Amino acid sequence: MADPHISEDPVCLAQALIRCPSVTPAEAGALDHLQKLLIPHGFRCTRLPFSQEGTADVDNLFARIGDGGPHFCFAGHTDVIPPGDEASWTIPPFAGEIVDGVIYGRGACDMKGSVAAFAAAAIDFATDRRADLPGSISMLITGDEEGPAINGTAKVLEWMKAKDQVPDHAVVGEPTSLEELGDTVKIGRRGSIHFEVTVTGVQGHSAYPHKADNPIPKLACLIDKMARAILDEGTEHFEPSTLSVSSFDVGNPAHNVIPTKAVARFNVRYNSEHTPGSLSRWVHTQCDEVAQELGGRFDVKTVESAECFYTGPGLLVDVVGAAVNAETGLTPELSTGGGTSDARFIKNYCPVVEFGPVNQTIHQVDERIAVEELKALTRIYRTMLDRYFAELRG
Repeated sequence: MADPHISEDPVCLAQALIRCPSVTPAEAGALDHLQKLLIPHGFRCTRLPFSQEGTADVDNLFARIGDGGPHFCFAGHTDVIPPGDEASWTIPPFAGEIVDGVIYGRGACDMKGSVAAFAAAAIDFATDRRADLPGSISMLITGDEEGPAINGTAKVLEWMKAKDQVPDHAVVGEPTSLEELGDTVKIGRRGSIHFEVTVTGVQGHSAYPHKADNPIPKLACLIDKMARAILDEGTEHFEPSTLSVSSFDVGNPAHNVIPTKAVARFNVRYNSEHTPGSLSRWVHTQCDEVAQELGGRFDVKTVESAECFYTGPGLLVDVVGAAVNAETGLTPELSTGGGTSDARFIKNYCPVVEFGPVNQTIHQVDERIAVEELKALTRIYRTMLDRYFAELRG
């Protein structure tokens, strides 16, 4: 049954989007469906396919209604991870079926449910205020969030800046709620940086170790040293920074050979106490100290994945919190935990927070969202728009 308070049914829209098997980078009809829905309601839609050598082409959608400010943007993605073993699903992953009041399907809460909810909320608001739209509402929807994130939100934002379409504030529909809808709003994220350290020694026979220079103990010493290090104690707004080793490999199938090289990979999730530059210097210092003690050549490769950011108290955080409270009665926790999202790109252009449904089944078999939760989420997004434009336009 449609929500009597919302003119556009988010449930049917979520089902339609789930039925598009848009595993990254496939569009699979999801953006087509949204565009066909939005245009009759007055949204100007621009498809933005982007390419880059070595990566898959990605289609994106930017939709906007209104020309003036203030300009509020909802951001999200319609791409999803693969379903895995489809035989393990209770309901086929792209069927979008409702069973006992729950919508099943890949992307139900990460994040086709949110996209359906904020699209329905935006349509509802624009329909109500068509004669006197108090500003602009836009939607930035990518097909590349679950993938390399190269041809998606980052390039759409560059296009938006070039076309003078940058919003004043943005909300990303990531599934932020932990136990119940509205218990958590993300107001920032720790940064993420990847390192690869290669230690080069001298190959030799394991029976004559004195004739070789084994790189494995040197690298093991380095990893133990860094894994035990306390990077910081956390801050007022962020958890302590962490280092996680993801790989230690020598590529050596022989039992009686000391290898030439050993390679380790690790990731650091860092807070505002650090920068990519300071962490890179720290890793190089650790390598130098072990090299001075044990010898060997240490080479470091660095890949910056996401910068740390924080959206402090103010209009956007207040509007989102008030909208959540009005629907759920909860005062959401303002969190900076978890992994990365496309908010890491948006924060370079405008204040941004993340809010969406309960995330307990994301990336799992039988991913799902309750129908009533989806309807409540839609009402929250609608209330955000009401409060936002009321605050800025009076």
